[in-house]
Amino acid sequence: MTRFLSEALQAQQPFFQQGLQRLEAANGHPSNDIRLSTSVLHQTQAKLRQLGLDPHDTSAEELYHVLNEKVKADDAKLTRNLQTRALTHISLAADVVAGMVHALRDTPGTQDCFGIKATRLRIMIKKVPPKKAMKQLGYRSIDSFLKHENLTLVLTAAWLTESPSWQKQLLDQYKKLKASDFETRRIAILQPDSQRWQSLAGSVVDRTKHNLLSFKELGAIVLLPLPRILPSGAVTASLTLALHELNEIRATSTFLKLCQVRPDFGNLVRSVILDEPKLDASVLDQVVPWHLVQRYYARLGEAFRDELFGPHIRAEDMSWKTAEAALNQIEPSLDFWQGNTHLALLHNHQAVSLNLVDAALNLCNNLPFQQRLTQAFQRSLWHELLLQYLKHDTVEQTVAEQLQPQLAAEVAIA
Repeated sequence: MTRFLSEALQAQQPFFQQGLQRLEAANGHPSNDIRLSTSVLHQTQAKLRQLGLDPHDTSAEELYHVLNEKVKADDAKLTRNLQTRALTHISLAADVVAGMVHALRDTPGTQDCFGIKATRLRIMIKKVPPKKAMKQLGYRSIDSFLKHENLTLVLTAAWLTESPSWQKQLLDQYKKLKASDFETRRIAILQPDSQRWQSLAGSVVDRTKHNLLSFKELGAIVLLPLPRILPSGAVTASLTLALHELNEIRATSTFLKLCQVRPDFGNLVRSVILDEPKLDASVLDQVVPWHLVQRYYARLGEAFRDELFGPHIRAEDMSWKTAEAALNQIEPSLDFWQGNTHLALLHNHQAVSLNLVDAALNLCNNLPFQQRLTQAFQRSLWHELLLQYLKHDTVEQTVAEQLQPQLAAEVAIA
């Protein structure tokens, strides 16, 4: 085990070391941990050279400030790009959020999702009318609310204004959902921009410091209006996080499609709303997030087997495009950030992250070096490590046993 992984991940010892040792032994000691650490070191050094820095004579604090300046410059380019997109599409104003909406809708890759039917969602909402949301947006009756507002935006307003007890009442209804309550449709990217939404959105964005909501069960992303005066990095952070959510929606849709035959389908839907889909294929003594399985098959397309995943899932459903790669297609001058998600420079046993989400949030929140964020980097590095130890036969058996139990015996025989 390398010290880099332990310190970069802030791993709890001795459990982390013991888990790695077991994995290494079970896989014939391939030294995947050392290979990954070495790769991260070499890639980080290459990125420092791209920034014009000496990998062997650059302090962590110097790198942090250079990354801030890099994000600031790239954020300005991205903002201009999105404003131009808005003008091109709607010819009204250089609204950066409208530009984000069009950029997300044009992102290459599957744009289909597996979402709750509008008729079923409408019934559930009518059972627990979101009265605070209705009042906030000026509606006197739930029927008027549902008639004049997009159904996804009704749910958005409810999540923003209603109490935890209301949210629980709605989520409890998810337990009764069946696969027949879902349909395959396009992922929705929405921007509420009516006058009624301005005050609600403004107060929420001021309080939470973000403008993004994602509804995986609906296959929808909602982008609230941003303040006229934005801190540097805010546009980059918002769009990058939205691109991450596109991947999460695709992965959740794949998971739910595969779970259609499960008798506890409704409970699974509720669970993935509260947390990400997971499998019990333990790696490093933890369950494996489903999106890692999705990424695994996206990398190894030839490993996909129709007999295991069909008829519900096709090979193209297992798509996964990193947010940074998608961002680079939107604004090609941002190519520096590709491949950075799990890269960092260690300083006093802690990381200086080259992950774009960390870098953008550090900048727009004006965080000093000592308070820098590294969570996105750590999550990416952790997942990259888990991917090194996913084994094809184990993945197939786990999918068969947990998602399509009727196939488990066939896979075991095969």
